[in-house]
Amino acid sequence: MDRLWAPWRMEFIRAAKGPGCFLCEAVAAPVSEDRRNLLLLRSGPAFVIMNRFPYNNGHLMVAPTRHEGRLEALREEELAELVRLARLSVRALSAEMRAEGFNIGLNLGRAAGAGVADHLHLHVVPRWLGDTNFMPVIADCHVIPQALDELYGRLAPVFERLRTERPT
Repeated sequence: MDRLWAPWRMEFIRAAKGPGCFLCEAVAAPVSEDRRNLLLLRSGPAFVIMNRFPYNNGHLMVAPTRHEGRLEALREEELAELVRLARLSVRALSAEMRAEGFNIGLNLGRAAGAGVADHLHLHVVPRWLGDTNFMPVIADCHVIPQALDELYGRLAPVFERLRTERPT
């Protein structure tokens, strides 16, 4: 195969990088805008949002509601909620997408690769045996097989259901 087309990447490449924080803007918007902002779950001190430029299909981010880029500056309830929502995200992606594994992590600071260094966010990336995640290494591109709006429609009801369940 000579070419893989990922035209959605041009939106990211050409987008003006304004002074605002897209995470703060998404969580500050009215709930009626959650689908447009790909915000799946609001939970007081933290929230879950889909990555608009995902590493893999189903790539989510869990972020504190408060604009903070330093892990050591998070309040205990924020840190606990980040972990709780990461666990809920794993449950949702496992149930709806049959994920077989996960990469979960933080990029703290620009030197560590943080695209948004001043608003900490935890990446939750579902994985499958034989998935295409080798592509960023050999071809500097990502293969995402599903439209974000379609995936939002599948994940939002799962998050709504899991939000009120007790963890097992």
